[in-house]
Amino acid sequence: MNIEEIRAYCLTKKGTEEGFPFGDTTLVIKVGGKIFILMSLDRDPSMNLKCDPDRAIELREANPAIIPGYHMNKKHWNTILLDGSLPGSLIKEMIDHSYNLIFESLPGKLRLEIEQNF
Repeated sequence: MNIEEIRAYCLTKKGTEEGFPFGDTTLVIKVGGKIFILMSLDRDPSMNLKCDPDRAIELREANPAIIPGYHMNKKHWNTILLDGSLPGSLIKEMIDHSYNLIFESLPGKLRLEIEQNF
């Protein structure tokens, strides 16, 4: 998957919004005001996704293109190098996981509001 495909996939999820709060080369997508994906648009594209700590270790050990989160809490975030080595199905699975972790951490009232309005 390329950056535009990833962006489009993320924006199909309920309650998402995008922006560039960290400059022109880092696309951030949030749900309920909380970040679930950061994408570097530089020459070497990559993305940071939240991940369950045990799953994060498994993914890193199985895939050289998945490393501890760059400039993030390395226990809870992975950086995924978008070098073409990972199947789109795995990328979508990791995006879904990140989104769900963030969505479930939102206050119940906000989750309900997002579910009802989108």
